[in-house]
Amino acid sequence: MKKEEQARSLFGISLTERPKYQQFLICSSGFFFGYLVNGVCEEYVYNRLKFSYGWYFTFVQGFVYLALIYLQGFTVKQMVNPWRTYVKLSVVLMGSHGLTKGSLAFLNYPAQLMFKSTKVLPVMIMGAFIPGLRRKYPVHEYISALLLVMGLILFTLADANTSPNFSVIGVLMVSGALVMDAFLGNLQEAIFTMNPETTQMEMLFCSTVVGLPFLIPPMVLTGELFRAWNSCSQHLYVYGVLVFEAMATFVGQVSVLSLIAIFGAATTAMVTTARKAVTLLLSFLIFTKPLTEQHGTGLLLIAMGIIIKLIPENKDTAPRRQNTITQQPRQQQLQRMEEGKERVEEEEERRPLV
Repeated sequence: MKKEEQARSLFGISLTERPKYQQFLICSSGFFFGYLVNGVCEEYVYNRLKFSYGWYFTFVQGFVYLALIYLQGFTVKQMVNPWRTYVKLSVVLMGSHGLTKGSLAFLNYPAQLMFKSTKVLPVMIMGAFIPGLRRKYPVHEYISALLLVMGLILFTLADANTSPNFSVIGVLMVSGALVMDAFLGNLQEAIFTMNPETTQMEMLFCSTVVGLPFLIPPMVLTGELFRAWNSCSQHLYVYGVLVFEAMATFVGQVSVLSLIAIFGAATTAMVTTARKAVTLLLSFLIFTKPLTEQHGTGLLLIAMGIIIKLIPENKDTAPRRQNTITQQPRQQQLQRMEEGKERVEEEEERRPLV
């Protein structure tokens, strides 16, 4: 059973019976909405309020995810995969979230965003080595990814000139998150591929439940748990921002899993890269940061990468034609076998009974 044949929906909206472009638009819209809100909230909490507790915030938002999944009606009885399937995925997921959020204490948001945006290349490379995938991509997709990365790096360098906030620790943290992201999307796609009956809610529920305990050691060892608890207790409205951010991110997460299940990890990484460019623009508009010519050049390269990605592939038609050609002789053989059976039955009826 192919994963395209698996019935899928997104918050009650059926995706299976729709054309591919409608599936893509619906999933991308949910993803853009969720993570645009997420980006604005993170910029506000980390850079405006100066609250840099990435592990703790990820821990709190994990419980918000579980509450929202429960309201969606998902139960453990609906699971189709064993718990052990999600151990590696959960470690990578929570590590990525924690390092990404924690790096904002050392990097400003656009700089961190640019580093994270380069993940499309390691995702494509890693897809060739993950068991169950072994993916190979056409040349124009690599060119598209390179243009996206180059454009985002230019944007990062321009932002470093206007609002610098770089640190070696922050670069190391976001680089670690980048490596984990390379595994994350491909592991998720591998689970969907090996068991197409896996739902988005099961994927998010199991990876959150298994992953939450892994966040406790870094919180305790770094002392972040107690510092974050004291700071947030004095500013309770931060929890309101975190819950609102988690609700929006939940929509984005489920939409991302839908994109991975239908279109694969590399295409999803391209979409997330395009979203980061839009988030950057909003960051500059909302928080009134200056735009330079280098910013414009970076955005131009990003647009070129997206356009190249949209170039249709003509390779899909050849296999379909070959399949139809190979199916014709099989159909003819079946028809001949049926005709032969009918002839034998007629001859037996004509024979006199002894």
